Amino acid sequence: MSEQRRSLRPAAGVTLSCIEAGPEDGPLVILLHGFPEDAQSWSPQVEALAAAGFRVLAPDQRGYGASDKPAGIEAYLIDTLAADVIALAASLGRERFDLVGHDWGGVVAWWVGVRHPERLARLAILNAPHPKAMQAYMRRVPVQALRSLYMAAFQLPTLPEAALGAGNFALLTRVLVRTSRPGAFSAADLARYRQAWAAPGAMTAMLNWYRALRLKQRTTAPSPRTPRSRRIAVPTLVLWGARDAFLGRGLAAASAALCDDARLLYFETASHWLQQEEPQQVAAALVAFLKGEPVGDRVTPGAD
Repeated sequence: MSEQRRSLRPAAGVTLSCIEAGPEDGPLVILLHGFPEDAQSWSPQVEALAAAGFRVLAPDQRGYGASDKPAGIEAYLIDTLAADVIALAASLGRERFDLVGHDWGGVVAWWVGVRHPERLARLAILNAPHPKAMQAYMRRVPVQALRSLYMAAFQLPTLPEAALGAGNFALLTRVLVRTSRPGAFSAADLARYRQAWAAPGAMTAMLNWYRALRLKQRTTAPSPRTPRSRRIAVPTLVLWGARDAFLGRGLAAASAALCDDARLLYFETASHWLQQEEPQQVAAALVAFLKGEPVGDRVTPGAD
């Protein structure tokens, strides 16, 4: 078993608490968690990747866990979140790396693939839509807009913090349990999350990821690095729990079609919380894909 250790690493103006494992000279893979989790959600995959010879880095992303929680919505713009990833790789002296993301971490991973393709070797996504695919899918499939209403509710000031925090985070705990397979989250997992959510400024910081969505176009000025296309050029693997309560199944194929070289693997009995429900299978798929082996079905690229 590879030792998993905690470290503090500089990112884009903040310090992030990270889980690290694997040989120092192994290929670097960075794992990005989603809402409302932290780096520890990747523990089984960290262990498997490290045992396979990868240098693994899984941060508590800004606003989460033991990482810095900067004030203000502007601190959580998607370009800033992507810059954190680039800075983490630089802190290890790495120019290129593999990137894996789930949920919000997957959205950040997609954006790194759009903005910084030269830095990536391979990209793997778990239950997270490509931003362009999400916009088109919501127009085409009205039920997705209903599934995403919570994102609009999160735009309100203070009320979401009060609702999610009431009764020692009873609502947020209930959402995790009811949208996942039995046993996906242990009592110890939930207790650890509640402790993290209760840290000063944590819940507001986590919600500011959603609130920053409405600020992106207003506050992010065009630059020479603004991509003309949002296609993904690097080899990409999309892993998708088909029983996701928040994201429609069709988003997986629509996202993969925005990649030049993509493979797609559905987990038919898994939910949104894929790496918790299928830890060994997800770990095996990631190890194989990052080593260049075929995983899942090839997806024909679509129009941008």
